[in-house]
Amino acid sequence: MAKTPRTPPAPLDAAKTPRKSGRPTSAKPRAPRTKKAPVEPIIEAAPPPEPKPQTAKPESTTPPVDNPFAFSGADQREMLETLSLNLAKAAMTAQSAIAEAALSQADRPAALSPDPFNVGPAMNSVMTSLANRPDKLFAAQADLFNRYMDLWASSTRRAAGEEPAAPSKDKRFKDPAWSESPMFDIMRQSYLVTSDWMNGLVSSVEDVDPRTKRRAEFFTRLLTDAFSPSNFLASNPAALKAMAETNGESLVKGMQNFAADLERGMGKLKISQADYGKFVVGENVATAPGQVVWRDELFELIQFDAATEKQHAIPLLIFPPWINKFYIMDLQPGNSLIRWLSAQGFTVFVCSWVNPDKDKADFGFDEYLEKGIYRAVEKTLEQTGSKTLNTVGYCIGGTLMGAALAHMAEKKDGRVAATTFFAAQHDFAEAGDLLLFTDEHWLNEIEQQMDAAGGVLPGAAMAETFNALRANDLIWSFFVSNYLLGKSPAAFDLLFWNADQTRMPKKLHMDYLRSMYGQNLLTKGEFTIGGVKVDLSKVKIPLYFQASREDHIAPMNSVYRSARAFTNAAVTLTLAGSGHIAGVINPPSANKYQYWTNPALPGSLAEWQADAVEHPGSWWNHWAAWLADKSGDWVPARDPAKGPLAPLEAAPGSYVKVKS
Repeated sequence: MAKTPRTPPAPLDAAKTPRKSGRPTSAKPRAPRTKKAPVEPIIEAAPPPEPKPQTAKPESTTPPVDNPFAFSGADQREMLETLSLNLAKAAMTAQSAIAEAALSQADRPAALSPDPFNVGPAMNSVMTSLANRPDKLFAAQADLFNRYMDLWASSTRRAAGEEPAAPSKDKRFKDPAWSESPMFDIMRQSYLVTSDWMNGLVSSVEDVDPRTKRRAEFFTRLLTDAFSPSNFLASNPAALKAMAETNGESLVKGMQNFAADLERGMGKLKISQADYGKFVVGENVATAPGQVVWRDELFELIQFDAATEKQHAIPLLIFPPWINKFYIMDLQPGNSLIRWLSAQGFTVFVCSWVNPDKDKADFGFDEYLEKGIYRAVEKTLEQTGSKTLNTVGYCIGGTLMGAALAHMAEKKDGRVAATTFFAAQHDFAEAGDLLLFTDEHWLNEIEQQMDAAGGVLPGAAMAETFNALRANDLIWSFFVSNYLLGKSPAAFDLLFWNADQTRMPKKLHMDYLRSMYGQNLLTKGEFTIGGVKVDLSKVKIPLYFQASREDHIAPMNSVYRSARAFTNAAVTLTLAGSGHIAGVINPPSANKYQYWTNPALPGSLAEWQADAVEHPGSWWNHWAAWLADKSGDWVPARDPAKGPLAPLEAAPGSYVKVKS
């Protein structure tokens, strides 16, 4: 048995290297503390030898730039041990999450179809067309070979000392390493050459039905986007750098995010786009003051407080889309359209749609017209004492409002004096990529999905469709940030709202897809609503159309065609910069983007744009001037609490808080 030492051991030559700032905990597990055997008293112990003086070497807190793993000695061992432990932890986290997801999905029915989007027949048509044109295939192969020869030549010149090309404008490759590192640069360029060639080859097919070809193009683009090297850990320099600098902690956090998203989706990956815990409806979003003055089974009518001593006599009633909740127009005080309109002297009402459940499965356009549009108009006029009002229809709410105006025209109902449409479509002939989801094969699939859900379309289903339209921005960017880089989603109010989806009744949704996207009945004058076949050409009140240049849901050309469909109305059209949301929600104080105006409405959008005048900033002031001219004289400001309709509760009400 070893004897207890009588003299203390000599001190180490140097103190252990202090842990570097920002590093994760070392992978070396601490040994459990145990009670030591009692030590006999040391008598006249010899003093320890004096340590040799050493010159301290300055330490770098980060590895060299050219090699993020380049440490030496004990530092390198510690780094490798920590990295190994974190990689193992990340792998175990991912495996556990996938196993739990598989178990949670085990008792659910299999997918309705292995090809729900009917891509197979579309790709088969394209490939058959190409096979019948061997000359086209030969030319395409020669083109691809030439592109790679150019790439190899430029790579050779760079290896000989030529300066690298400017960083890519593609947001996927914004990290400097994609252009500064020869390896990642050639990987990026090779991918771009191949994906561009593949998408171009499919687009070059000529003897295929246009919609079939468009479906093939859309899903080829989805495929090439998915295989971007930026989406994989081993080929993403930013992710590799983060992993090295944190000794794998970024990957652990990423897999924890992955597991949390699987759990949130109940076994189905539901990628987080924002820090949802940072926002509460009614507390830090949807905070414009007002009162719910009417509530029934379909909507709550909210009247917002006046912000001026006098208001325009004719009130403004806004119908948002029932696909989303109204507070896109009231996110924060600084970008709230509702607050801004109140500050301009308008009496603002909003129809806050119910988040429908199974009991509304049989609600269709007739119910949303009679119990929605007409009842909200009636109650707004009752509350204000006005004989007329102005309305706004946003997106699909604008589609319904357009049909309602045609129904009113047929019935000689003059209660609506003027209407504004935000990003709304009535002519669906050029309605963008959403047309791809409306063939009978897909409609049958979605109908079965709604039947399985009890007669409603789950909110997440529509969100997935919209995300697919902009996969790089709304899917892959978050995949890389959340999982590969291990970052927490930002606290972004707009993306919080975007994820706060609503359900949709089966009858309404199927009629909308078939009648509008599928057959374009409204513009043809063949759509029946409220027992009447309506005709847009009979609408003769002033209309204001807003379109957005980069809108992927209501494309500007589709909105332009919709504006021209109201052939006997006095139409004003404004084209805004940006997209479906930012193009609409653009307060003047932000001083962002631009808009174009042209009082004429020629045969095509291209002709309109050729003579349009560009203006900096927001289009809101232009619209407010148009609206004020149609809103009557000034009257004392209206107090929502003192109208004929007794207040039920404070804005934003209850319906907007119901989660799907």
